[in-house]
Amino acid sequence: MRAYTAYTAKELTEFTRTYKLLIIGLVFLLFGIMSPLAAKFMPELLTSFMPEGMQITIADPTALDSWMQFEKNISQIGLFVIVIVMSGMMAGEYSRGTLVNILTKGLPRRTVILSKFTAAVLLWTGAYLVCFGTAYAYTWFYWRKTVNTPGLTEAAFALWFFGVFLVAVTILGGVLVRTSYGTLLFTGLAVVAQFLLNMIPKVEKYNPIQLAAGGTPLLQGQLEAGSLVKPMIVAGACTVGCVVAACAVFHKKKL
Repeated sequence: MRAYTAYTAKELTEFTRTYKLLIIGLVFLLFGIMSPLAAKFMPELLTSFMPEGMQITIADPTALDSWMQFEKNISQIGLFVIVIVMSGMMAGEYSRGTLVNILTKGLPRRTVILSKFTAAVLLWTGAYLVCFGTAYAYTWFYWRKTVNTPGLTEAAFALWFFGVFLVAVTILGGVLVRTSYGTLLFTGLAVVAQFLLNMIPKVEKYNPIQLAAGGTPLLQGQLEAGSLVKPMIVAGACTVGCVVAACAVFHKKKL
């Protein structure tokens, strides 16, 4: 337990030294600001860019528009940024050869994987909370009475949970291959496979990709409350499976 805590602390310190913490923090802070501002001022921008004489009716923006923009920004861009940052966690260790020294000194191999997964999840969680908290503050400022849109809690939690699952997939990819590009390709293929599986009606309601794609329909009332529970269970099982598989593969892998 002491080795796990120490190595996790080392990973978190590494995030600070390599400016990953600063970059991720600023990017997600920007997303948190942009989501409500885009919802608030987009109708005015569209109107200003319309050709003279052309009229278009645009509904007044609401808190729902802000949270839909939040879901869109994080699911389409935010998660991509996290995967890019995390893709080099194992590749960097392989290229620098730093794992050889610590493993020969008795550090269990599974501790390396568990610590990296924990540190990555903590970074993702911190960034997500900063983004959500900022978006909530701005949304409250503009639409105080309707800031707590129905389905918001489930949609926000589901998106965060999908991020945890994606971190586990990225860690597994990093163990299987030795390059950042290979890790990105592995994670990308895993996401593409989920989109393809989503085309099968019987699989759709269990597919983890629903956690990222189902937030907006849930906020719009197109999905019932609790409809994302099944994909959460599957995503949780897959997350555990990815971490266990990463530990098993890394245990036999030559450095």
